[in-house]
Amino acid sequence: MILAVMRTVVCLCMWLSVHRVSGTYVPQEMNRTLQNLRQHYKISNQDLFDGQHVFPREPLRGKMESNMLFMGGVLEAYEKLFGHMLRQLPTPSPQLAISKDKAGTSTAGPSASGDVRSNLMKVLQKIKELKRHRYQEQVKLLQGLQNLKHIEMDNLKIQSKALWELPWIYEEASSLADNVMRRKRRRRQTRTKTRPGV
Repeated sequence: MILAVMRTVVCLCMWLSVHRVSGTYVPQEMNRTLQNLRQHYKISNQDLFDGQHVFPREPLRGKMESNMLFMGGVLEAYEKLFGHMLRQLPTPSPQLAISKDKAGTSTAGPSASGDVRSNLMKVLQKIKELKRHRYQEQVKLLQGLQNLKHIEMDNLKIQSKALWELPWIYEEASSLADNVMRRKRRRRQTRTKTRPGV
């Protein structure tokens, strides 16, 4: 019995060392910061585990380009959410902000609001760094899509110009869709040719 348990533990350890464990991209410091923030923004377990995600997970099963675009949008939404959460916090009093001793610790005692603000700022900075280093192209595309939402639909000038631009837009959209379909067909044909026995 003990030998079987030891064998299972050794196998589990080897499996964990070979396979990537989910969450390895999240630095330990960020994990601790998130744990502290969860204590401040605590809700009931019933609300937390109600089966409704804030961000849908279905698009993550699609193509890499779609996943990158979706993740860029999620990071953008998180940046806005954290900005909103920061604005909701009470503004720090000038006395607390100024009253630091030489060691760098607050003499007025730790401020819960200040800690939350600091933690939100740390996580927000990590999100911005990730966007800046890995999702620049996707963020630019999302910003372009956001601009499309602000087109004045009831403006006569906009309506007239849109009618003039439509042939070019229609041609580009059709060509793009056609190129995607051709690429899919070529991949499918390549896969069938490379399979043995086909």
